[in-house]
Amino acid sequence: MSYPRNRAVPRCLHASTALLCLVLAFRLPTASHATDVTSPDPPKPLSLAVLAELDLGQPIGQFRAVPVNLGEGRTPAVAALYGADAEIDPYIGMFFFPKSTLKLVVFDVAGKVHWKRDLGPGVVPGIWFCPVFATDLDRDGVDEIYFVNNRDSEHPLDYRKYVLEQVDSATGRTLKQQPWPQPLDSDSMSHSYRHFIVGGEADQKPVVVAMQGTYGRHALHAYGAGLQPLWQVTIDPAKSGGALGSHVTPIVDIDQDGSDELFVGERCLSLRDGKELFCCDREGWKGHSDIVQPVLNRAENRWYLWTCRESFENRGPRLAFFDGQGRALWTAVDAGHMDTGWAARLGAQGEPVVLGAKVGEKVRTAEGERRTGIVEFAFDPFTGKPRELGFKAYTTIPVDLNGDGIHELVKGYFEGDGTVLDREGRVLGKTGGLSAIHSQFAGRPGEQILSYHRDGKVRIWHDRNAVDTPAAQARYQSRFYRTNQKLTGVGYNLFNLGGI
Repeated sequence: MSYPRNRAVPRCLHASTALLCLVLAFRLPTASHATDVTSPDPPKPLSLAVLAELDLGQPIGQFRAVPVNLGEGRTPAVAALYGADAEIDPYIGMFFFPKSTLKLVVFDVAGKVHWKRDLGPGVVPGIWFCPVFATDLDRDGVDEIYFVNNRDSEHPLDYRKYVLEQVDSATGRTLKQQPWPQPLDSDSMSHSYRHFIVGGEADQKPVVVAMQGTYGRHALHAYGAGLQPLWQVTIDPAKSGGALGSHVTPIVDIDQDGSDELFVGERCLSLRDGKELFCCDREGWKGHSDIVQPVLNRAENRWYLWTCRESFENRGPRLAFFDGQGRALWTAVDAGHMDTGWAARLGAQGEPVVLGAKVGEKVRTAEGERRTGIVEFAFDPFTGKPRELGFKAYTTIPVDLNGDGIHELVKGYFEGDGTVLDREGRVLGKTGGLSAIHSQFAGRPGEQILSYHRDGKVRIWHDRNAVDTPAAQARYQSRFYRTNQKLTGVGYNLFNLGGI
C-alpha cells in the first residue's frame, strides 16, 4: 500500500461547539452530536425483507432509477429506465448494437405501476446516452421527470436532434423539450455521448443543468421554472487548465452560502451562474477522476472532497483528499486506474472511511461487465491514515438499513449478488440482484434498497427492525441528502450519500 503524502490534519472544535455545529449543519433542532448513533435500547438484529415487488415483464440487462414525489398524500414513487440489453457504453471498445429498446416506467413503493413508455429505436439504451432525473422545478409540489430524448427515431446517434425532455410524472405526457447541449469534441464517440442531468438550488430557487462531456470539453445548459434558460457555460480544460470531468456529478453547498455548487470532475461551479469557484490541483492534475465525493466533517461543520483518479497518461497521485477550497490535505498512490471508490460511515461511532479501488482491466460486453486485478485502499479521511477494513469492499455501496447512523454495505454495483455486509464484513443478508437506489425513499425507518433482477423482477428491501436515531434523521433531512438522492439515475452517483 502507498502511504499518504503532504498529510495535514484539520483542526477539530471543542465538543460543545461540535454539538452546535451539527445542529446548524442539518438545520434540525433535534440533531445530536455525531457520536450519538445508537438507540437507547440495544439494537435488534437486521431483518432484511421485501417491502414490495413488481414484474416488468421482460429480462432486465440495465436499470437505473430515481425517487419521485407524486404530490402530497400520494404513495412515494420511483421513475426508472430499463432495457434487456446490458449497459451500452459509447467507447468504441465497449459499444455494441442494442437488440431492444429503452423503457421509462413510474411505479410506487407498494409495487403499483402507474405508466410505461417505450422510448423507441431513436434512444440508445445506456446510462451515458440517456440518464433519468426527477425534481420539482416549478415548485408545485410534484416532481417532473427529465431524460434525453431523440426527435429522430431513425438515427439514434444524431445528437443534433437530441433534447432535454420534461415529463409529467403522473401521466408520462411530454411537457416541454429543450435542445440538448451539443458535443464539442465530435470526432470521438466517447467524447460525444456522455450525458448528465442534475439539479440543485441557487438563491432558494431550483435549477436543472443539462451537461454533455467527460473526457474533454463540456457544454452546460441551466434552466429554471418552465425550463426557461438561465445560463450556458463551455469548459475547455486544454485552454483553462485543470482536470477533466468525472462519472459522478455531486451537488453540494460547499461554501455554505445557501446556494449549491456542481462538481464537474474536480472543478467546482456555482449553480447561480455556472462560474468556476475553484479547481483542485489545477497545475498538477490534467486527467479524469472516476469518483469525486463530498465528505462532511460533522464536528467542524465543513465539507471536504474525496477523489479517485483514472487516467493512465497523466502524472500525479491517484487518490487525493481536499478541503472545501480545493487545497490538497493528503494524497496517495502514484499510478494506476482508480475505477471506483466511496466514503462511508463505518467507524464505531459513525466516523467516515474513504475507499479507492484500482483495477487492472475492465471489459464490457453484451453480457455485462467484468474487472480484474483489483487492489483496494482505505483511509481515515481527516488524517490520511491508512485503514485495514478486514474484508473486500469492491462493488459495494453504502446504505444505512437499520437507521443507526452507521453504514452497511451492499454488493450491488456493476456486479455482485446483493450481499449485505456490516462494518466489519459480516454477512447480514442478500437481495440477490444489483442495486439502483440506496436511500430513505419508501417512507419507512432506515434506508431502503431497490434491487433489479435479470428475470424482470424489481424489489424494494428494508430492515423490519429499523429505528432511526437522531443522527440518521438529521442526515435524511439535510438539503445535501435530498438533492443527491435524486441523482441515482445519472452517471455513477450511487455513492454520493455515503459522505454525509
